[in-house]
Amino acid sequence: MHPKEEKTFVLVKPDGVRKGLIGEIITRFERRDMKIVALEMFMPTKDQINDHYPKDEAWIRRVGQKTFGTYEKYGYDPVQEIGTDDDLKAGSMVREWLVDFMTSAPLVRMVVQGIHAVDMVRKIAGETMPYKADMGTIRGDFSNDSPLLANKEQRPVLNILHASETPEEAAHEIKHWFGESEIYDYKRFGVDN
Repeated sequence: MHPKEEKTFVLVKPDGVRKGLIGEIITRFERRDMKIVALEMFMPTKDQINDHYPKDEAWIRRVGQKTFGTYEKYGYDPVQEIGTDDDLKAGSMVREWLVDFMTSAPLVRMVVQGIHAVDMVRKIAGETMPYKADMGTIRGDFSNDSPLLANKEQRPVLNILHASETPEEAAHEIKHWFGESEIYDYKRFGVDN
């Protein structure tokens, strides 16, 4: 594959849609010479979101362990906060909050193409935890959320968008969210010449 043809997957989450950031997000990618080659707003089903996030026990336990790490860092007792100190139960709770949140409003799914698309999109998006994201990134400019606040409010961290972490994850997510839908191929003026 030619380096300009790498593709990645982006999902604008309910908070990004509700804040009116769809155009801003697309603009940020296009300004860095990335191409939007597939784009759709849709209302997800619980099954679609459930299938998007991993269901394996190891992943769920990691989510629970991260939750406990946040509580420990800030001096909170997880049993008092969420009623358990079992990482599998805590991870399952957080996963459920995530599925509920992701089905609370329309989402925007897109495929972004360009040189080092996976890494470039993640750089433009910024750190997953908005309070750590640099100014100038999407999350750094438009979100100020933390895992502690999210846990206290029993919801996921509001971080505007999801972006695939690896080329393999991107391929899997593009197939999951777009299936056999058409991904467009076109030349951008001044970029693809």
